[in-house]
Amino acid sequence: MFGRDRKRSSDTPSILLVDDEPDIIEILRYNLSQEGYEVYSAKDGKSAIKKAEKEIPNLIIMDVMMPHMDGIEACSIIRKNPIFNDTIIMFLTARGEDYSHVAAYDAGADDYITKPVKPKVFLSKVKGLLRRLKKESILESTIEVGDLVIDRDEYKVKISGKPLILPRKEFELLYLLASKPEKVFKRGKIMQSIWGSDVVVGDRTIDVHMRKLREKIGDSYFKTVKGVGYKFVNQ
Repeated sequence: MFGRDRKRSSDTPSILLVDDEPDIIEILRYNLSQEGYEVYSAKDGKSAIKKAEKEIPNLIIMDVMMPHMDGIEACSIIRKNPIFNDTIIMFLTARGEDYSHVAAYDAGADDYITKPVKPKVFLSKVKGLLRRLKKESILESTIEVGDLVIDRDEYKVKISGKPLILPRKEFELLYLLASKPEKVFKRGKIMQSIWGSDVVVGDRTIDVHMRKLREKIGDSYFKTVKGVGYKFVNQ
């Protein structure tokens, strides 16, 4: 229905497009194929799950509103399956639908892009997400972003070559966010990763630590995603 998928080599990133509008599928498929990606497609949430289980794509780009099963429900089901631990999910949402953005993150999405989709912006976002996936496959003890250097082994931070001393929890929070640039970390994930499940930590504690990091490192490195959590911004 949507054209045949090209056979890919083992190192070619694979992408699953999910939308109930054939025109959107064709436009996105064309642009992605021109960049050399292997592209699969599905027309609703149910068929997307089946296709994803068969192909195990590196990236799933999924519409929110679809018949039979919407993108939010499909994302939630996919995220419960460990075979998709390394799969990135990006949603296509209508402009200004803040509730869709929050619901998408709650369901386990990594990012979103608003419709109508501009090809150049779309491809730039896709490339950025796939670069992040590649970086995540390599365990890094040192992270360098702009003038910022974070050494996990030594628990040291440098800004423009000057050392910066951070309390342990602030350092761990900084490293967590910086380990996956542009990924939104939900508050629950931050609490679990930094303080563990045995310690009761309120939202205020996270906010205070974030405020201190902004004061010491710079506000431009961090972004608050309202109602969801925080992310580290590439410089």
